[in-house]
Amino acid sequence: MDCTAIVLAAGNSRRLNTETKKQYLDIGGMPVVAYSLQRFQKQEFIKRIVLVAGPEDIEYCQEQIVGRYGLTKVEQIVPGGEERYDSVYAGLRACSGTDTVFIHDGARPFISDELLAALYADVARYRACIAAVPVKDTIKISLDGNRIDRTPDRSTVWQAQTPQVFSYDLIRRAYRAASQAGAYGITDDASCVERYGNTPVHLTPGSYENIKITTREDLAVASVFAEKYTL
Repeated sequence: MDCTAIVLAAGNSRRLNTETKKQYLDIGGMPVVAYSLQRFQKQEFIKRIVLVAGPEDIEYCQEQIVGRYGLTKVEQIVPGGEERYDSVYAGLRACSGTDTVFIHDGARPFISDELLAALYADVARYRACIAAVPVKDTIKISLDGNRIDRTPDRSTVWQAQTPQVFSYDLIRRAYRAASQAGAYGITDDASCVERYGNTPVHLTPGSYENIKITTREDLAVASVFAEKYTL
């Protein structure tokens, strides 16, 4: 399969509230987004990388990340949009002709070779798969934020991660349909395929180290993992 990785680094880090966007914060001597870019660079089955960044950050990414770390597989840096959905769609439009896409959040630095290999095998079999882990805590559903409406069976609840991996034709068709329908309620790529792709999405066991940096507490955890994931 001809595989392309789309790495999303266009977020504004509203919840973290730092002067530097979370995907460019230094952890263990390297920007957060560089960790996953290096990991994709290393995989033989990844032929190219499309980095999606804020328009104002493209020059920085080219000079301080792609150039500095020798990321030769990054063929394009494209401007993202206001929402994650817009950034993914921009990345998809930039890699037409590929067979398979790995869509990954740049704020998740700690992906392993083993996970990427498992996703590669599963997408060949199922056409759609995501990294995910069983939830550790009991989950409560509240419709108004004040009282519990129901408690789902914990054994049926999984926490979605990235990479999320799809046949290119499938994910591009699903995003096109979502765009035509107004793209309401799409929080990840799997939900787009679930709603508009008419294809079941397989769960590939992920890792509890595959954290998404969202809060300051996550930065403390990330500093512990950083050494292990430095190539």
